[in-house]
Amino acid sequence: MIALFPGQGSHAVGMGRALYDQHPAAQDVIDRSDAALPGLKRLMFEGPMEDLTMTAWQQPALVAAGAAAYAAWKASGGSDATAFAGHSLGEFTAHVAAGSLTLEDAITLVHARGRYMQDAVPAGEGAMAAVLKLDATQVQAFCDQAPGLVTIANDNAPAQQVVSGEAEAVGAVSEAAKTAGGRAVPLAVSAPFHCPLMEPAAERLASDLAAVSFHAASAPIVCNVTAAPLADPQDAPKRLTEQVTGTVRWTDTVRFLAGTYPTERFLEFGSGKVLTGLVGRIVDGREAAPVHDPDTLSQALEKESS
Repeated sequence: MIALFPGQGSHAVGMGRALYDQHPAAQDVIDRSDAALPGLKRLMFEGPMEDLTMTAWQQPALVAAGAAAYAAWKASGGSDATAFAGHSLGEFTAHVAAGSLTLEDAITLVHARGRYMQDAVPAGEGAMAAVLKLDATQVQAFCDQAPGLVTIANDNAPAQQVVSGEAEAVGAVSEAAKTAGGRAVPLAVSAPFHCPLMEPAAERLASDLAAVSFHAASAPIVCNVTAAPLADPQDAPKRLTEQVTGTVRWTDTVRFLAGTYPTERFLEFGSGKVLTGLVGRIVDGREAAPVHDPDTLSQALEKESS
């Protein structure tokens, strides 16, 4: 089994609540997360959605939900993961599940990460947009031709990229994409993530990462910026810092995992099923399923034992 953990956009009011109510292992994770960041559990369970959507709270909520789902899976007899990967902030959750970073450190780090990313660019100066129906080479060419700074922030799947950068440049890429027969959808985000404009946030996060300890993981963790396994736990701070300004190479990550572990299924732990859908678009016929509540947990366990 390959364990995947989602990033921003997978949050929902009530996330983690059903597992919390029925599985002591999930309850322990969420209670510890709330102790590390008081008020987090209430926000996850009750909202309001406007507050939960705030980057500094959404990120720790997703770490808590993902780590809780994986803990419930393990406590229910689920198999150890053969490999781990997380989309953007989900890479922190992957470290928690793999035992290379404590839950408390991860919650504290991503709460700060969210604040740093929010503060890095004045409101209105940056933007992000999803570009659909075009390949990454075409989108990169539009970025290169744009009047200003814009890059591919997320290579999520074939014909699904997210661009990020200066608002005017993102607008230019969007118009070029439409002219070329693609679609461009502006994203309602608080800052232009995963682009060089996030350098101030990366610098602040690097200092925080240097102050925590990373340990050997129970299985390989495939990094966003390299689409390759982390070779040494001491390299984790560097990779997680690079991720703030670098492209999330999700297409390459899933292809690497599928090719390296051809018989393993993918399970997405946490809130939502965005990554489950992306696996199907990246690797034809590969099994993937979400684990985010008691029903999906039972289905995944039943499938494993069959």
